[in-house]
Amino acid sequence: MIEGPLIAEPALRVPVWALRWRAVRSGGPGGQNVNKVASKVELRVAIACIEGLTEQTGARLRALAKTRLVGSDELVITSERTRDQGRNLDDALVKLRVLLEAAQRQPRPRRPTRPTRGSVERRLAAKQRRGDTKAGRRWSDES
Repeated sequence: MIEGPLIAEPALRVPVWALRWRAVRSGGPGGQNVNKVASKVELRVAIACIEGLTEQTGARLRALAKTRLVGSDELVITSERTRDQGRNLDDALVKLRVLLEAAQRQPRPRRPTRPTRGSVERRLAAKQRRGDTKAGRRWSDES
């Protein structure tokens, strides 16, 4: 099923020995077959075993996979997309590869922008209208 290291372009490699997977029973409806067949796949990999992981890439990986982390070091990916165990394992490997490639992409720096003059004027005019409305509700001695 798993042949050779998992390579996430351009720089990350996950050795085969670092990948651990097991088949578990899938949830949801499915009749009697669901109680007999373990088609759901749970893939585990220790983040420390990923080769080529830099400090920044590791931080991005932990941020992207925060719900999939066990402790702070083990990444758990599950797949129950199909009814076939082998295809679910392939799907879990693809999910891991996509996650590792996303962690390698550096986010574009945010360039702060200023509001346009028109948007500032509209905001101030709306505040003035709201203030006038509230001022009209006040009780005065002249009434």
